[in-house]
Amino acid sequence: METKSIFASKGIWGGIIAILPPAMSLVGLDLSPQDAQGIVGHLDAIVSAVGGLVAIYGRVTAKTALRV
Repeated sequence: METKSIFASKGIWGGIIAILPPAMSLVGLDLSPQDAQGIVGHLDAIVSAVGGLVAIYGRVTAKTALRV
């Protein structure tokens, strides 16, 4: 089976995107709706949803194995 770099994987990038909001919270980078105004206050949920969707799409459409 063909292999590809781990960084060429849509699934890996989707997972990284999905992990960003909780990781940012752990280091104290929280945005409250009052500070961020409007949609930016919901940015963590949007980023998590997009990251999850990219990870699922990447896994479903993958044609090559990952090389670590």
